Amino acid sequence: MAKKKIQFSLVYRDMWQSSGKFQPRKDQLERIAPVIIDMGCFSRVETNGGAFEQVNLMAGENPNDAVRTFCKPFNEVGIKTHMLDRGLNALRMYPVPDDVRALMYKVKHAQGVDITRIFCGLNDTRNILPSIKWAKEGGMTPQATLCITTSPVHTVEYYSRIADEVIAAGAEEICLKDMAGIGQPAMLGALTKAIKTNHPDIIIQYHGHSGPGLSMASILEVCNNGADIIDTAIEPLSWGKVHPDIISVQSMLKNEGFEVADLNMNAYMQARTLTQEFIDEWLGYFINPANKHMSSLLLGCGLPGGMMGSMMADLGGIQSMINKLRQQKGEAELTMDDMLVKLFNEVEYVWPRVGYPPLVTPFSQYVKNIALMNLLTIEQGKGRFVMMDDAMWGMILGKSGKIPGTIDPELVELAKKQGREFTDVDAHTLLSNALDDFKKEMDENGWDYGKDNEELFELAMHPEQYRAFKSGQAKKQFLADLQKAKDAKLGGGKISKEEIDALKHAKADAVKSPLAGQLFWSFGGEGVMAPCVEPFIGQKYKEGDTFCYLQTKWGEIVEIPAALGGKLVDISVKPGQNIRQGDTIAWIEREA
Repeated sequence: MAKKKIQFSLVYRDMWQSSGKFQPRKDQLERIAPVIIDMGCFSRVETNGGAFEQVNLMAGENPNDAVRTFCKPFNEVGIKTHMLDRGLNALRMYPVPDDVRALMYKVKHAQGVDITRIFCGLNDTRNILPSIKWAKEGGMTPQATLCITTSPVHTVEYYSRIADEVIAAGAEEICLKDMAGIGQPAMLGALTKAIKTNHPDIIIQYHGHSGPGLSMASILEVCNNGADIIDTAIEPLSWGKVHPDIISVQSMLKNEGFEVADLNMNAYMQARTLTQEFIDEWLGYFINPANKHMSSLLLGCGLPGGMMGSMMADLGGIQSMINKLRQQKGEAELTMDDMLVKLFNEVEYVWPRVGYPPLVTPFSQYVKNIALMNLLTIEQGKGRFVMMDDAMWGMILGKSGKIPGTIDPELVELAKKQGREFTDVDAHTLLSNALDDFKKEMDENGWDYGKDNEELFELAMHPEQYRAFKSGQAKKQFLADLQKAKDAKLGGGKISKEEIDALKHAKADAVKSPLAGQLFWSFGGEGVMAPCVEPFIGQKYKEGDTFCYLQTKWGEIVEIPAALGGKLVDISVKPGQNIRQGDTIAWIEREA
């Protein structure tokens, strides 16, 4: 007799966020959605949330269009869509006013998102309960989350009490969010059983990362103890520090006797090919290759695999400073391996002393940064905990919610000396409603609130990024960053700038100056001449478009056309620069 039915979710959003910086564009999501459906094994797909909306804005794209486009085909065939929701912080890294949080659920439901996975990095239910209420009012299914880690504080009883509280408040589902993959399989199985015993009708969805190597055992344990849905990924982004692959998970559970959906391998291979195409086109330039590597070292420090890339970059900077100090003292320099072990040991030292906050965004960053600064200040002979910013202290003092463990007396005394006060205030009560101010800003700028107030929501949630998106500056900066990343990868970083320029110019037409004079991107004088757009790498031009202006020595203003049109790949001069006749101003590659 077959065991119970297990369903699968494809966490397409988190596959990308755990691998790199950006998310696929709307047109790419539109192409992959029907192929995901054709795979036939997914009852759910994670479409957005987390950093999805923010990085769309940073790439100069409208996240509202992307969410609606991606969700629509799943809605039409009955596949549930879900998003990641940081509770108090909603879709960003710092607290969000109540009225903006409440609006989020109405907007996302209207865009086609069915389920919101609400988590607090501290497991403080005060940051979760209001979101459960607002999600229900907005028409969404609230899935309350337990952020899983392994510590003396984080026991089955601890998590069970939280589950009881959020279910009593209206949570219809529970997610076990094993964000670093360090949850011990036996504990996860026992926790699943405890929740199902107390709440047999509650859906339990398990989300695990594969970095330390425990995830497959954890999946088997939670399924054998009553879990209903398992989050999975697909190649080429599965495994490493991301998530287990659907092929392996489906095979394991099927052979264990569970009822699972069949997987259409032809569609899987098509989805794999498309995802690789997206990587090759541009997303791969922002993916850290180290995220494809698993590491058991993660078990010791408990840090999530998705932050390893930024952590290694930070560690390299600290290594340089520490080695300069060691040189001055006549001591041997430390290798990167030495530094890595030191950092992991320091995280193990710091974590219990700051009260065992679950190591998930943003608290994983805070703990890691405290440990990094400690390594430097110890080398300087200043001791520990002397370089902590307000964000780090905010976590310790309780300004983001209640710390699950006990703060070390050394830190309590240090806070007292610095005039810092601990608080047990409900964090969301510290914020005033903000929508009226953002409505005023939109009115003054003549900006439309958007369908279902979605544009108003984006401004209120990501004000700086939205303003840069509306001004066009975000797209300019993104295309410049993309070109810089492409240049860095040419020849494996082993060829000169001149050789890189030659490669970029090989298929491009040169825009040359017809006369000597001073170059301007726009011209504000009188007359019929319209100013051209300040160029940026990736800007597209049609044949006949004005590229720039030249003011000759006798005062004549000359329009310089954008060659035969195409995409701008390089700029050779700066505005206001005096150039000679025949100088190359820029390079424009004709569209194929």
